[in-house]
Amino acid sequence: MIFLDGSHGEGGGGLIRAALSMAALTQQSVKIANIRQGTSFPGVDVEDYLLAKSLAAICQAETPGLEIGAETLTFHPTCRPRPFKGALEFPVSPRSPNALVLLSTLAPIVARAGAMSSLYMKGETYGANSLTFDYFQRVGLRALSAVGIYATPELHRAGYGREKPGEVSLEVEPSELRGAVWEDRGSLKECGATVTTSRLPDAVIARGVSHLRRMAGVQGIPLSVEVNDVPADQPGAFVTCWTIYQNGAGGATAMGTRGLRIEHLAQQAFEGLVRWMETDATVDPYLADQLLIPAAFAESNTVFKTPRLTKRFLTAVWVLKQFIPIHIVVKGKEDEPGLVTIRR
Repeated sequence: MIFLDGSHGEGGGGLIRAALSMAALTQQSVKIANIRQGTSFPGVDVEDYLLAKSLAAICQAETPGLEIGAETLTFHPTCRPRPFKGALEFPVSPRSPNALVLLSTLAPIVARAGAMSSLYMKGETYGANSLTFDYFQRVGLRALSAVGIYATPELHRAGYGREKPGEVSLEVEPSELRGAVWEDRGSLKECGATVTTSRLPDAVIARGVSHLRRMAGVQGIPLSVEVNDVPADQPGAFVTCWTIYQNGAGGATAMGTRGLRIEHLAQQAFEGLVRWMETDATVDPYLADQLLIPAAFAESNTVFKTPRLTKRFLTAVWVLKQFIPIHIVVKGKEDEPGLVTIRR
C-alpha cells in the first residue's frame, strides 16, 4: 500500500487523478488522506468519486468507504486495465463533473487495455479554467497521438459550466506508447480557431469570426477559423485558438458570459494564443499535464519545454515518483519556464 498526503503541493484534484492513474497502471494499492485539503472544498468531490468508480470497473478494484465528502480515499486494483464500453454515471449532484478532465485521465489507462474502449458521459464540456472539448480535440489528442495514443471524441451536446451537463463520447484504440523529444518547436504546421456556439443569432457569430480574422491579419498569423453550432440546454459561446508545430502544440481558450460581447471573447482567446506563440516552449502548461503519465510508460525518453511550471504539474511529478523508480528531471522553478526530461 502506498500512502499519500492529499494536501501535498497543490493539494487538489490533480494529485488524486495522478495517484489513481498510477495505481491502475502499476497495480499498486494506494490510500490518500487529507483529500483536497489545498482547496476551498476539501473531501472527495463528484469528479474524484466518478474517476475512482470508473477505474474500479476497469481494474476490478476495491474502494472501501468511497463516498462524496470523505477525507480519505482507498483504491485496491486486482487486475490490469481492461477495455471499457459504456457510460460513466455520476451520482446526483447540483454540479456535474468536467467530462473532458475525466475522459482525458482515463484515455492513457484504457489505451493499455489491449482492445478498443468506448466511453460516454455527461458533464461540463466548456468551462472557465478547465479542460474543454475543442482544446482536447485540437490540442490534447493531437499531442497524445504523437506519443502513441489514438482516440476519437464526439460532442453530442454542449454543457457550458457545471449546472447543465453536456454529452460527450470517446473511443480509444489499444496503443503502444512512445516518447517524444520536443526541445524545439520546428515549423508551424497548423494554426486555427474554433468558435463553438449554441442558440445564438448568426449575426453575433459572424461578428466573432470577423474579429478573429481581423486580429490575425494585423498580426500576420495564418489563422483558419471554423464555427461549430451545437445543441445545448442554454445559450453559450466558447472560443479556442490553437497551434500545431512540428514538435509540439498549444492553445488558449475563453468562455462567454452573459453581457460579454463576442468580440471581447474572441480577443481574449486570440491574445492568449499570441502570448503562447511568443514563447519558445513546445507544450503549454495544460498540455504538459496530459503528457506526463503517458511519457512515464513510453518505450523511449520524452523531452519538452513549457512556458510555466504549474504547482499542479510539479505535484503530479511527485506522485509518479512514489509509484515507480523513474527519472524525471525538471529544470526551472514553479510559475517560471521549465525543461522536462522523462527517462525510462
